[in-house]
Amino acid sequence: MKISEILTPEHVYAQADAASKKRALELLSTKLAENQEGISSSDIFDSLLARERLSSTGLGRGVALPHGRVKDLDQTLCAFIQLREGIDFDSNDHQPVDLLCALVVPEHSTDEHLQILATLAEMFRNDEFCKLLRKASSSKELYQQLIHWRPSGHTSAGEDN
Repeated sequence: MKISEILTPEHVYAQADAASKKRALELLSTKLAENQEGISSSDIFDSLLARERLSSTGLGRGVALPHGRVKDLDQTLCAFIQLREGIDFDSNDHQPVDLLCALVVPEHSTDEHLQILATLAEMFRNDEFCKLLRKASSSKELYQQLIHWRPSGHTSAGEDN
């Protein structure tokens, strides 16, 4: 799976403001619901929040991967936000989260869901890659960084032209 298959430029947001975990999930839900017929941001928010209630999706080192399954969704969707300031996300390492990548999949997509989550977790375990994301100053630059990431550990600087 390439992230460009599930992430669009419209679903990437740089320098976002969210004072809490709930507000960050609301922002991600709004982004994910844009231009989606039959799926509301509240459907997505409820799915993400239900998953967070099981246990935090904070990976540590300032990164969170909120995710969930959504009834009546017919395709996998991804959104990414870079926060101006980190927020408490109940992560195991107790570090504030400033990079959030949300994933929602159709209700029946368990294998796909797990495979994509594994790829995203690998992506965000790369400290150098996360540093590049934190330095990005625009949504366009963030999107370029995200779609040019490769599992081999090589990252692309993604010049913002």
